[in-house]
Amino acid sequence: MNDAASAAGARLLIRQYQPADRDDIAEVCLRTAASGGDATGVYSDDRLMPEVFALPYLDYDPSLAFVVTNGHRVVGYVLGVADTRDFVDWWRREWAPGFAARHPHPGPPTASRPAFDETQLIEAGTRPERMLVAELDDYPAHLHIDLLPEAQGQGLGRRLIDVLRAALRGRGVPGVHLGIDPENTGARAFYERLGFVELPSSTEAAPLFGIATA
Repeated sequence: MNDAASAAGARLLIRQYQPADRDDIAEVCLRTAASGGDATGVYSDDRLMPEVFALPYLDYDPSLAFVVTNGHRVVGYVLGVADTRDFVDWWRREWAPGFAARHPHPGPPTASRPAFDETQLIEAGTRPERMLVAELDDYPAHLHIDLLPEAQGQGLGRRLIDVLRAALRGRGVPGVHLGIDPENTGARAFYERLGFVELPSSTEAAPLFGIATA
């Protein structure tokens, strides 16, 4: 699938992920990882956050990765998996061993106080079972979406999610879910405007939302 569309008033395009986009996606992930702000230098290794929330998705199923590009670099993306249970199994076999070797223990603390401390991030990278939410029968897919400031406020987030939902619908997947940073109130409002509903297993500390693909 290659759904390319230009944003009104800006030379931004949505297209399917290409392998050359990998480093840009890691950068976008990092620069939006502090409750939507830049997390560069927050952790002992700037690759830590992308290795939990972006790069494994590219390795597992790149066909469900879509990017926003300005013609030179990626400035946003949506990454998805159609079957979270299978993804967890793959992560345990294929991703967790290498992740654990690269990140055997937390690095020294930094001056910043992130929403995730480094110990929590390393645990997230080695324990994919965290993704097995109670509502997987109705919402078996899940996604991550991030946009740099230059790509925000132009309807691109909605369009990225629409592209992913269409791809999932074409595979017969009934619904998709996502988790949000509880401190990112703007993200909550955005998803609610799109029609996401808070799921029964959602908590104040770990908000969880889902939407049908149809």
